Amino acid sequence: MKVKPARITLCLILLLFLSFPSVGLAEEINKDGRFIANNDGTVLDQKSGLMWAVKDNGEDVNWQGAQRYCERYRGGGFEDWRMPTLDELAGLYDNAKTHTAGCGHDVNLTESIGLTCAWAWTSEKRGSDAALFFFTDGRRIWRHQSFSYLYRALPVRSGK
Repeated sequence: MKVKPARITLCLILLLFLSFPSVGLAEEINKDGRFIANNDGTVLDQKSGLMWAVKDNGEDVNWQGAQRYCERYRGGGFEDWRMPTLDELAGLYDNAKTHTAGCGHDVNLTESIGLTCAWAWTSEKRGSDAALFFFTDGRRIWRHQSFSYLYRALPVRSGK
């Protein structure tokens, strides 16, 4: 009996998958109320259905750089990451949960999402300005897109 190459390939893939069952599958590493942090660089918000990057970009970035970072993020193996809207970021704000970001500012959100500073760019623009969300006090502000000092990028995607 002659075995077709496609069948051999399928059998090899199945054998590898069964030998390493955790490969390609996200495993929960932390749960904080509605947030589930996975070992693949993602955090699922069970309330909104959104999936967030486990951490921001880690350094000062202007709006264009933030947009590029979000679009190129590949956490969980997904390719459809984007910049969040102002309302999506505001949905993360939780005055009952305060911890210190890497830059020394207190932030109010789950510790499952790592912010290195308290301000994050949003996808919303008007003219040469873009919106930012402050996790210190929940403010929404507009700044010139070229500004970068202490501003971060936090990718998001639909978790469904």
